[in-house]
Amino acid sequence: MTALTQDYQITWEKLPDDYLLPNDPVDNINQPFLAAALTESLENAGKLPPKALTPTNYGICATLNGKMVIKAPDWAYIPNIRVEREEVKRSYTPQLQGEIPVIVMEFVSDTQETEYSVKATYPPGKWFFYERILKVPNYIIFEPDSGSFESYRLKSTEQYILQEPDENQRYWIAEMNLYLGVWQGMRENRTGKWLRWWDEQGNLLLWGLELAEQERQRTEQERQRAEQERQRTERLAAQLRAAGIEPDM
Repeated sequence: MTALTQDYQITWEKLPDDYLLPNDPVDNINQPFLAAALTESLENAGKLPPKALTPTNYGICATLNGKMVIKAPDWAYIPNIRVEREEVKRSYTPQLQGEIPVIVMEFVSDTQETEYSVKATYPPGKWFFYERILKVPNYIIFEPDSGSFESYRLKSTEQYILQEPDENQRYWIAEMNLYLGVWQGMRENRTGKWLRWWDEQGNLLLWGLELAEQERQRTEQERQRAEQERQRTERLAAQLRAAGIEPDM
């Protein structure tokens, strides 16, 4: 499959088996925790279809004028892949292997501002690649320490436009039918700012530990109600006996 943009001829080709992927370490200590948390709550809420893919620090490919380009967003959501997962264990090529990601995220980690690079010459910058080559509808730039959050939406002009949050300081991701926002709290011994999902009714999509705590509280409430009912029954029985009536237990 071939397309044209700017001076590029874009083809969607599978990464060659002998292609040497860069073995760069994760450059943001928060990245694995933030990414895992985003995926876990989607799965717990039943909002992660079997064919969906949520890659993290994982190569997404396009071939520009015969040269392979690979960018690895810190997190992405691909709603549908058309091949077996075994075929995308090293990288993913949109159009060829499935759909374009509907959202990509970068967790700001360096001072070079590569997340904002609109460099159009080869190899292109991240912003240019997501906006003009992949045409990803939603681009999120998040600074974990400060909680700074920027949500860009691809408009009909094929340019990213900075979005304004709603009254709850959340952003509507139409393709996922979910809101995305910043939440303060602790998970995996990290206290700080997290990206979280909310459904259309404003309900927070919970992590596994939160679901377990919710169930624990429900069980404890049921136990307390049962104990209160037992005590009420005993008081009533005592009153009947005091009146000379043997209660029918």
